[in-house]
Amino acid sequence: MMPKISLGHINFVNCLPLTFVIETTNMRSEFNIESAVPAILNSKIINGELDITPVSSIIYALNNDKLKILPNVSISADGAVQSILLVSKKPITELDNKKINLTAKSATSHCLLKIVLKEAYSLNCNYEIINVDMNNIISNEAEATLLIGDDAFFSFHNRQAGLFCYDIGAEWKVLTGLPMVYAVWVVNNEAKLDKADLKFAHDKIVQGFKDGFNNKNLAIESVLNKVSFTAEQISEYLKVLNWDFTAKHKEALLKFYELAYNNGLIDKMPKIEFVEVE
Repeated sequence: MMPKISLGHINFVNCLPLTFVIETTNMRSEFNIESAVPAILNSKIINGELDITPVSSIIYALNNDKLKILPNVSISADGAVQSILLVSKKPITELDNKKINLTAKSATSHCLLKIVLKEAYSLNCNYEIINVDMNNIISNEAEATLLIGDDAFFSFHNRQAGLFCYDIGAEWKVLTGLPMVYAVWVVNNEAKLDKADLKFAHDKIVQGFKDGFNNKNLAIESVLNKVSFTAEQISEYLKVLNWDFTAKHKEALLKFYELAYNNGLIDKMPKIEFVEVE
């Protein structure tokens, strides 16, 4: 018997529809599923420890010699996203040459913030990647902190007095007029998967998001005792997100890579290469 496909899964609310399907169907018996934050999944796919996983979209640009993109699926939003936030002691226009802490949980958000601050506000800041203490979001020596995922979503709904809060998805939309592709699903080129395996995994992921979203209320109810959010907050958040990968998403992703390249965040412009699943 062939070993099961090893599949990464992001354990944030932004993947709740798929999480619900994983937990309520036989997907766990069909795959070896590893749930983790993006940074861990990023590392594991590059090291060949996973066959297929969502990754921060900048990771594909940095490693596209080792990876191909699974079509028709992403984590995207067209405008404000609620889960990538810059929390600051000062207005964003006053952050030039100031220290900004970056969450250690992802990579795309780091590049996105740097692009926005440079391209939209002409700011040059000093950055440090840290494990953010949610009880002390901005350390004494920093002026701002970038949060992602559930940490950012919590801060979005629990604003601290005296702090400024900027949705970086909204900032990107103002800057480019495009949606933002935060994550893509990728396949390791060394994975021993044939086209039937790829189609099986692709169909399960794409259909999983559709089925989970169609059962949104049940999905939300299943996690309410595990998260610090209300059903209404999660419901509104899921309406903001998009899990497709269309021609518009490809255009947006290439724009992100172009600006990342122009700002010295990647060494070369990657080609968008998909694996064949049909």
